[in-house]
Amino acid sequence: MSTQFSTAYLLVDGYNIIHAWKKLKAMAEVSLISAREMLVDILANYRGYKHQEIIVVFDAHRVEGGTGAVEKRNGVYIVYTREAETADEYIEKTTGQLRRERIRVRVATSDHLEQIIIMGQGAARLFAEDLQREVNEVERIIRDRINKPKPIKKNMLYENLDPETAAAIEKMRMESM
Repeated sequence: MSTQFSTAYLLVDGYNIIHAWKKLKAMAEVSLISAREMLVDILANYRGYKHQEIIVVFDAHRVEGGTGAVEKRNGVYIVYTREAETADEYIEKTTGQLRRERIRVRVATSDHLEQIIIMGQGAARLFAEDLQREVNEVERIIRDRINKPKPIKKNMLYENLDPETAAAIEKMRMESM
């Protein structure tokens, strides 16, 4: 994967996060596709605030004949691994590539073995619960900004005049007093 973007990456073990977050887990019981879509939407909002590259990885290692795929939606890279490749393997490989380029990497997963491996490569781990707390905080900040009352600004004609015209009007005002 090309690393022509920012200097910080968050790699997310998609199914691990889906099964760790109550809301997504409940949705996955009804529709795994909907849970994946919701996770990508959540991460896109998070990315917009945090200004970092996000790669969410979904296993397809049990999908017979799966060739793997990468797409980008709302700024988030979505990776479906190929047949016989797990999300963990993809994350480990990508983490190694990014770290060799001295790019900061965090990996969101609650898989303890995966955490040990990525920490050995110099990446930071992020438990599913920690990512959820970060996402919730970003969502709260965004809500507060949206709901914050906007100051009413007076739009005075005088303030928008060029200096010469403003001086002429001021002169006329002073003469009429």
